[in-house]
Amino acid sequence: MSENLIEFNNISKFFGKVIALKDVTMKLKKGEIMCLLGDNGAGKSTLIKTLAGVHKPDEGEIVIEGEKTVFDSPKDALDLGIGTVYQDLALVPLMSVTRNFFMGREPLKGLPLLKTFDIEKANKIAAERMGQIGIDVRDPSQAVGTMSGGERQCLAISRAIYFGAKVLVLDEPTSSMDGGSEERIINNLLSLSYKPTIIISTHRTNHLARVDKIGVIIDGQLVQFGPRETILKQNNSNNKDDQ
Repeated sequence: MSENLIEFNNISKFFGKVIALKDVTMKLKKGEIMCLLGDNGAGKSTLIKTLAGVHKPDEGEIVIEGEKTVFDSPKDALDLGIGTVYQDLALVPLMSVTRNFFMGREPLKGLPLLKTFDIEKANKIAAERMGQIGIDVRDPSQAVGTMSGGERQCLAISRAIYFGAKVLVLDEPTSSMDGGSEERIINNLLSLSYKPTIIISTHRTNHLARVDKIGVIIDGQLVQFGPRETILKQNNSNNKDDQ
């Protein structure tokens, strides 16, 4: 068994003549937290979508828990415990909080051939789980479209946590939140009772004190990757040399 939970080995992705990713290699252990830094268009979203099964790499391989893995669809990634929360989310505004929370995986009750949706249990779970990351849901039957952007992001994050993601991939996870909400959500993620591997894709640097590893992506290439202290020391040294 490999000590790494995830390995990206020389991953490349092309869209026609556009090089979206080129020879990206990174390794993350179980429970490690990585911050993937890069400007808009640098390749962060393509890298995330490759891990989430949306894109197949044109070159290289993905290894999960020591096994070479090929995702034919996002469902394959979900089945292996890779939960992804995109910046544009994956919520239906006219559906309730509870319906969005379970999205096809609703708890059922009744006889084997006569099972129905257990709405009371589902409402309770949705409200409790969102409460754990700081969102008070007074009415789980309310439409998601009535919630703030930050509340909707919390819903998507708590849903991934509830379904036991081994790998939690967050694409600009706090972009719709104010500073206080952002701090609370990050703190709650880092204090989970179980320790998923977390990848935070962002252009902000205010999460760096909390992470184990940092990756910097520019024009589709992972130009820096390693322990936080090493990357920060390298960048501080480079900044001094430029002065």
